[in-house]
Amino acid sequence: MKPIILLLALATLASAQYKNLWPTEAPGDPQRAAGSETTNKQGHLSQIEVPQYQVYLPEKEKATGAAVVVLPGGGYGILAIQHEGHELAKWFAERGIAGIVVKYRVPNQFPTPLLDARRAIRTVRANAKEWGVDPAKVGIMGFSAGGQLASLATTRFGDTFPEQETRDEIDKLSARPDFSLLIYPVISMGQFTHGGSKNNLLGKDPTPEMIEKCSSEKAVTPQTPPVFLLTTSDDWVDCRNSLDFASACKANKVPVTLHLFETGGHGYGLHGKNELAVWPELLETWLETKGYKKP
Repeated sequence: MKPIILLLALATLASAQYKNLWPTEAPGDPQRAAGSETTNKQGHLSQIEVPQYQVYLPEKEKATGAAVVVLPGGGYGILAIQHEGHELAKWFAERGIAGIVVKYRVPNQFPTPLLDARRAIRTVRANAKEWGVDPAKVGIMGFSAGGQLASLATTRFGDTFPEQETRDEIDKLSARPDFSLLIYPVISMGQFTHGGSKNNLLGKDPTPEMIEKCSSEKAVTPQTPPVFLLTTSDDWVDCRNSLDFASACKANKVPVTLHLFETGGHGYGLHGKNELAVWPELLETWLETKGYKKP
């Protein structure tokens, strides 16, 4: 390996180390003893008790100033951390966009995962100068249940948690993402929800008020940032989650792009098959159009 290539590779590895999201005990449910994080046969993480993030920075010559916080899916019970996390962060970095993978706490009930997602957005803004990021170009991306969490962060950024946030200077920064990428997302906690995600996030007997609050298609406002949605009609997470969210964006004059494919299923990450194989190119074009990626 040539010396300059080796140095670039080492620089990338140096930026890709997990760090804690919170300086002390994380807010929300009491933090249990560390060390119970496990990896199953599919390489998915479970029992995340210490929320962390990992940063993939682009080469400086390619950097656009944009960043994306990436939330893997897993029904709020596990995290598909590789193909819905690290692969995407690397994909973004190769295109000049900083990718930040988040290990949010699972299994854990609302609002704990949302606290971690909001903290991750704020952490990017707090480190914007060091990472070469424009604080006005910080997006969020989520897959499946991670898409549900990203949709909450996209719509409920104005919520306050006075007993759990405003703990330090980072929590004083804006939690509003500048754009949102929702990939085969769970959205609703109502009619078209995914039962496992709902049970893990809200418990088995949630109140109607909590169901309403966490159905993010009902929380879209004119202040919601631009949204990119991807789903398929044969997904076992009902595609009407995405359709209803897109409809709410339309009603509130929020810029929204929706790609609905006939087949493709669920959980494919970057690796859709047949007609769905083109979806990363569609996202790349969208990012260029919005000014987050160089042509």
